[in-house]
Amino acid sequence: MRVLGINNNQITFRRRPTKEEEPGLKETINKTYEALGNKERVIITHGSCFPALGRDSYIGSPYGNAAKEYTKFLMLYGFNGNQLGPGGELEVINGEIKPSPYNSSAFAKNKLFIDLEELTKDKYGKILSEETYNNVTKIPEISDKNYDMTDFNEALRSYNTALKESFNNFKAKVAKGQPQALALNKDFNKFINKHDERLTDEGLFHILSKKHGTDRFEEWEDKADKNLISNIRKGNFEAIERYNDLVDANKNEIDQYKFEQFIATKQIKENKEWRDSEGFKYYNDLLVGCSKMDRWRYQDVFLKDWEMGARESNGKSQRWYIPVIDPKKIFKNNNYELGDGGKFLKEKLAYALEFCENIRIDHAMGLIEPYILSTTASDDEFVNGDNKNHNVEKYISELRDPKNPRDEYDKNWYYPKLLEKLILPELREKGITQDMPVWEDICSYPSRFVQIYEHQLNLPKIQNIDWNKSQKLLKEGRKDDWYLMGSHDNMPAMTYMQRIGDMKDGSKGEYTREQESWNADYLAGYLNMDDGRKNIGDIRNQLKELYNTNDRERVRAKFAELMTTPKFQISFADLLGITDVTYNIGGSKREENWKERISTDYLDKYYKNLASENPTALNIPELLKKALQAKIDMQVMAENEQNRDKTRNSLTEKYQPLLDDLQKYADILKEPVEE
Repeated sequence: MRVLGINNNQITFRRRPTKEEEPGLKETINKTYEALGNKERVIITHGSCFPALGRDSYIGSPYGNAAKEYTKFLMLYGFNGNQLGPGGELEVINGEIKPSPYNSSAFAKNKLFIDLEELTKDKYGKILSEETYNNVTKIPEISDKNYDMTDFNEALRSYNTALKESFNNFKAKVAKGQPQALALNKDFNKFINKHDERLTDEGLFHILSKKHGTDRFEEWEDKADKNLISNIRKGNFEAIERYNDLVDANKNEIDQYKFEQFIATKQIKENKEWRDSEGFKYYNDLLVGCSKMDRWRYQDVFLKDWEMGARESNGKSQRWYIPVIDPKKIFKNNNYELGDGGKFLKEKLAYALEFCENIRIDHAMGLIEPYILSTTASDDEFVNGDNKNHNVEKYISELRDPKNPRDEYDKNWYYPKLLEKLILPELREKGITQDMPVWEDICSYPSRFVQIYEHQLNLPKIQNIDWNKSQKLLKEGRKDDWYLMGSHDNMPAMTYMQRIGDMKDGSKGEYTREQESWNADYLAGYLNMDDGRKNIGDIRNQLKELYNTNDRERVRAKFAELMTTPKFQISFADLLGITDVTYNIGGSKREENWKERISTDYLDKYYKNLASENPTALNIPELLKKALQAKIDMQVMAENEQNRDKTRNSLTEKYQPLLDDLQKYADILKEPVEE
């Protein structure tokens, strides 16, 4: 045991791997993943969920020093990537920030991800004073909870203060010829030269939003402002003159916006350089939607009177209020020359691919066969089930041309060609082949989607072992499928056994417990397939009893099952054992959505949790030992009966040292905590 700190006159002990033990632990875990044939093991941690380090700016960031320390922790346990959510600027409506990253900008970076502490250092010319930095941040609060909550609005106020001072000091130091400021200014000018048109548009949008009191440009009374960019694209001279006048009148504020985007981009790039040196990947999220600001800049490319949503497998509709690109605007002709909608998508994809190693495609359906809902219909007008109202909701292939009602609106089938002609070529340009991304395809599957996605392009899918046995999925699925249990839209896995749902007989019951994929007999058998292994009957029976009497043990068995798959994802909350809060519940409007965050003392909490009597956190070596034994058994049982003894002896000799090491490190993590 080693003393880590003194709190409230109590000496607190935490058993965790020592610096001397860490290399052996890391090597053992990575050797196990290699033996399992696992290529990708990815944690899901959205940007705002990252912990604080030192002082807290009320929101997490995936690009600061705290993110580096969290990444090192993930790498210690063999994870080689993290899936972020969309990283764009969040919407602010009536002065209140909207925390969902899936309504964020597809282009503008989130300034709340800037590491403010870096701005107080020589590297950035100390453009932010330590006094202001201390005033706009706080010492992290330590509590009994193993999570924190993001305060988006307080973060916005803090960053507005800090970044205003930083910009003013930057200008002053450039004027005085300070070397660091001059170097920063040189990079700033290069950044502006590359992105000036977009940055100026976005800066002006913020000016006009303040003028009209809302980011919802559709509500602006001044049509000249509402349609400013649209009119400019049409060559309207009055609009061009108005635009230039507004830019000249608000130059300083727009320049500050450009500077904030520059700093955010610079830190994102610096983090990538560090990740490249460590061999750790970030998966950016190509959100299916975009912000009001993006819509204002590109409003002519979207369908009028229709927005995108989703149709669930149970027939219910989800209303997302997301614009859907007009299929007539995707391509200009059958040579697939890009129209304005196609150019928008290409630009959107380029920004999603910037400074990352891989990508998650949010709602792949939206790139093939979007489900569209009328913007003018009330929620009460949506009819769920087989008797849906085609006047207010339908797949885009069902949309008819108003001029020729017998014709499909997308009669050239531009949506079905979107992946093949635009998205996949752009991914390949960045070295990302179609088998690499996480293709989020969770939705109902209409025939056109199945034909293109599964048969024509043969794209990977997400396989959720909540509802299916991996034994079956590994046989029937594609080799590049991703496996997971839950996602950022699900309750913590350790609470799954208490889920209440509709049963086959129409009653309400504990839904998970009734699923075949969660059956105790199945799990005990899947993890111990070798009928010839010593005492195998007793082992299975003991596990069946354990899984039937201990819900958490059954969940741990599912995670061991997950680790037998070639590519998997795990939520940060499940890894750390956070059970009494849910990051987001899909389709809901909960006040708590998107606010869950990793606590600043997550390491202490994680190791204390593992040492408890019935932990909720994941003991990675322990799970990997179960997964490796399962893989050994699978290989034995795949042999002809006459060869099984030989194969068993050979594999046992080969892997027993690895199994022993995994047990050693599992035991270290379970050593009791004394307080």
